[in-house]
Parts: sequence; C-alpha cells; structure tokens
Amino acid sequence: MANGRLKDMSCRALLLKLHRQGVIHLPTARHCGRNHLRNKNTIQVDHSILAIETELKNILPVSIRVIKDHKELAVFRTFIANYHYLGYKGTVGEHIKYLIYNKNQQPLAALLFGAAAWQIAPRDNFIGWDNKTRKRNLPFIINNMRFLILPWVCVPNLASHILSKISRRISQDWMDKYKHPIYMLETFVRKDRFAGTCYKAANWIFVGKTKGRTRNDRHNSITAPIKDIYLYPLSKNFSNYLLT
Repeated sequence: MANGRLKDMSCRALLLKLHRQGVIHLPTARHCGRNHLRNKNTIQVDHSILAIETELKNILPVSIRVIKDHKELAVFRTFIANYHYLGYKGTVGEHIKYLIYNKNQQPLAALLFGAAAWQIAPRDNFIGWDNKTRKRNLPFIINNMRFLILPWVCVPNLASHILSKISRRISQDWMDKYKHPIYMLETFVRKDRFAGTCYKAANWIFVGKTKGRTRNDRHNSITAPIKDIYLYPLSKNFSNYLLT
C-alpha cells in the first residue's frame, strides 16, 4: 500500500481512537469529504463509524449481498462517495454491486463490478485472442471497478477473504441478473496508491502494467496513473470459452 494511503488511514484511525476514548466527539457521518464535488448529487445515509478492529475469525461468517433494493443502494452510494478515492460516478451498462457484512450484520466493505476494459494489451496477450474474438467475447469478462474496505474496519486478511468468496459466486450472480456467465475477472491497481496485496493473496494473476494513457488519448499527450493489471480466471478452461 502506498505511503499516501497509509497516512490517510492512519489519520482516520487516530481520530476514531480519540473518539472512542472520549477525547473528541465525531458526529455520525453525513456528508462527503474530499469527493464532495464529484459526489454532490449522492444522497447521504447516516451510518455508524464505530471501529471494527479484530481478527478475521471473530467476524466470520461474512455475508455477501447483491444490492437489489433502494435502501442498500443508498448505503452503497454513501460509502463509495465518502470513502473511495475515486468517488461515486454512477453506473451504466451491465454491473453488479455488493455490500459485505460481518456476523453481526455490521457493514465491512463495498464492491462494484462492471464492463471490462475494451482493449488492454497485457490481458489480451494473456488470453491470446485476436481483435475479432475479443469483440465477441469481451462481455464474458468483468472489471472490479471499486473495492472499498470501510476506513474504520481493521481486520487482517479480510480483503483477500472477500475476494475469494466473491470469486466463487459472482458468475452465478451475473447469470441470475444478466442471463450469461462470466469466465474471468480483471482489475487495475494504481501503483502510486496501492501494492495490490489483497489481490495477490487471493491468487489473482499479475499480467503487466498500463501505459499511463487514457482511452481518448489519440496523440499520446494525455497522461494517466500507471496501473498494475490483475486477472482472475473463474474456470480452468477459461480459454476454451474466451477463444471460441
């Protein structure tokens, strides 16, 4: 995890610790922080910021909920808008949202999966498909676009545990919602913010790096953060599905 992320989490942890000791009083979270302009139209839901600091075994089993109703959608939007560095931009096309809870039904995390990147060389080389096959089979890959462990949750190995559990069910969740399976997950991890530790621990495969360009950069003049690319095949025979 990058230094900036660690400093940010350390500051939040200190504030929460002082709050629990009665040194300061933190109100129930209501408004967006640094993402306030990006998320100005997001309805805020009051929520607890009571610290959850323990070992993984003490919060098991975790429950994974596909968001289907307006109430949980509002909670999801609040969490991503307030606490994910990319904020909440809304969703288009096929996507699936999850909220993760501990055994006491306290929220722990939020995840968003959506459409895969249209064209990315390390992934495409790993699969071995040509442009025609990629265009036809790209809907069978989805991207982990947001993964947020709530900032007051400090549980070692929780993130990789969540990824492992979701990887075992997400194809069926997708089938239930969109009537077609998926065979691979992908994600992009910003090198200047994160080390990708949870993806590595959950056996995602590092296949390369982005070039630091945007999809609209026709003249090689628009720079973007370089990201590590990780893939997770959902089937040992994924190539049989993606190359046909």
